[in-house]
Amino acid sequence: MKEEKKTFFGYKLVPLEKKKELVKELFTSVAERYDLMNDLMSFGTHRLWKRFLVERTGLREGESAIDVAGGTADIAILMAKRVGSKGRVVVYDLNRDMLRIGRDKCVDRGFLKNIDFVQGNAEEIAFEDNSFHCATVGFGIRNVTHLDRAFKEMTRVVKPGGRVLCLEFSHPGNPLFSRLYDIYSFTVIPRMGEMVAGNRDAYVYLAESIRRFPDQERLKSIMEEAGLYNVKYYNLFNGIAAVHVGVKI
Repeated sequence: MKEEKKTFFGYKLVPLEKKKELVKELFTSVAERYDLMNDLMSFGTHRLWKRFLVERTGLREGESAIDVAGGTADIAILMAKRVGSKGRVVVYDLNRDMLRIGRDKCVDRGFLKNIDFVQGNAEEIAFEDNSFHCATVGFGIRNVTHLDRAFKEMTRVVKPGGRVLCLEFSHPGNPLFSRLYDIYSFTVIPRMGEMVAGNRDAYVYLAESIRRFPDQERLKSIMEEAGLYNVKYYNLFNGIAAVHVGVKI
């Protein structure tokens, strides 16, 4: 009998083919409070980190971009401001509820004219080669089953000379700071998730998935293996998060 392949969902081993559905269910459960929780957990600093990411896209007026796992459209809105009315930004996400909330936000803020919403898997992006001037992913790459496939897909859909950028939680360099961060992540955040989003388990998964995520150097290597060059990373807030940037030749 063939052994069933498994992968990690946080600290739990689950069947490989089941992870995608677990991720969809998790984000459906927290979608309505997702933005509020981000503000509370990071004390609003995630918005500064997203601006830092978008400043490094190199996007100009009239160009195009795709934000993979773009959910509630924070990054897409920032990119839409850069590309203007003649440009185009696609929010690409696995979860329909996250896309709905992102679309409603864009309607409220008048950004629907140059932002499109597409439901799909980051490991099989439904666009042709060389479609966009850049591809971004912010706090979403941890949730894909195969990191390498997702980065290869983002690289594939970017034009030569374009950039692939990743903003993700990472690993602080200072041991004491890292310990304090662990205490906050595994005690305060799950309690906050229970009170605000009504789902403690989702935010336990968040902390676990961050700890299992590759460190800055390993993620750099994964992006290089996906075909990106001149990959650099910038640590944010002592390495709690990092922005990686690579160029497609």
